[in-house]
Amino acid sequence: MTAPLRVLTLTEGFFAGGARILHSDVVAGLHASGDQTHSVLAIASRARREATVQPMAADPRYRSLRAGGVSITSLGKTAGGVPHAPHTFSSRQLRTASRAIAAADVVLSLKEQPLGLLLALDEAMMLPDRPVVACLHRSDPEHSGEALSWLRTGAERGIVTAAVSCAHATDAAYAPALAGASRYTVDNGIDLTRFRPALTRGGDPVRRELGIPDAASVVVYAARFDEMKNPDLFFRAVAAHAEIAPDTHYIVCGAGMTTGNAGLQALLARVGDARVHALGIRDDMPAIYRAADVVALTSAYGEAAPLCLLEGAASGAVPVTTDVGDAARLIAGFGIVTGRAPREIATAWQRACAERGRFAPALRAARPGLGRDRMVREYGAVIDAQRRTLRLAA
Repeated sequence: MTAPLRVLTLTEGFFAGGARILHSDVVAGLHASGDQTHSVLAIASRARREATVQPMAADPRYRSLRAGGVSITSLGKTAGGVPHAPHTFSSRQLRTASRAIAAADVVLSLKEQPLGLLLALDEAMMLPDRPVVACLHRSDPEHSGEALSWLRTGAERGIVTAAVSCAHATDAAYAPALAGASRYTVDNGIDLTRFRPALTRGGDPVRRELGIPDAASVVVYAARFDEMKNPDLFFRAVAAHAEIAPDTHYIVCGAGMTTGNAGLQALLARVGDARVHALGIRDDMPAIYRAADVVALTSAYGEAAPLCLLEGAASGAVPVTTDVGDAARLIAGFGIVTGRAPREIATAWQRACAERGRFAPALRAARPGLGRDRMVREYGAVIDAQRRTLRLAA
């Protein structure tokens, strides 16, 4: 009988974000299958991002993985806007990381940012010889700062042996940095048992919490307060939309989406009397999406396969997005792709609200293809291919 493959994930840490949600689903699903035993090494034990401090132990992904039997260790750093460079790791941290890697058969790096740790280990001659799979989730590697050079160096040295991208746009963008590494693309998937449409429109708990009438239209913007997500464009679209549909409510949620953030306060001041509900980080996103008519995305760059569009669509909301990454491909047939002019976005929102009933059959038909089971199986196959690499090397 073949022993389960031991797989270690290296991550910057546990904090809000689609890539962390998706990767945690992959780890939990593969660990539960019994064919692989997963563990996690987090560089940071807390994150300071988007005007929010996020402790690892409070993160839902952390708690869920621990509850599922996944071992999690941290090097105790603080994650911020800049990834940790090779020279920032102490001897103690390098020893801890080296032991964790030696106890694994395959290493996954969640995005390219943790690769600075592997280069530090390599330079100190403390890096165990293990296949490393970089899991990539952006379409703008140039915005990764130094981390892109770490990925390129890791591939050149043979440290990074494979990469799995969550979108075709991601694979194409990172290909020049992956010479010699095997490349795979696996579309994102979500938990359809959590993200599902409401059975009835009346009495929605989120609408009740926020004082939103059942008959009112709701646009949800689930994004952290970050330049990549282009909140400035979103709120300019809100101002334009409120002129033609003044009874609409707008729910914004994610890291930094609170009135305690001065940047958000400045944007809110521009939209006048528009009904905006700033909720910050929420752990009940299925309920938020079920309260919505539209799930909106106005990102300027960087997106690959945005989870918010899939989660909203599976919950019955019509996705409306700018053309970024693979977004247009992912929502083809059940969503709207719009340009970047605020009034064009506002018109698209209004069409989605007015024609939600016409979109409903397409949204229901698309649900089976949005599930995570297929995604977990495909990631498992990529990792298992590294088992064969181990055998060949032996």
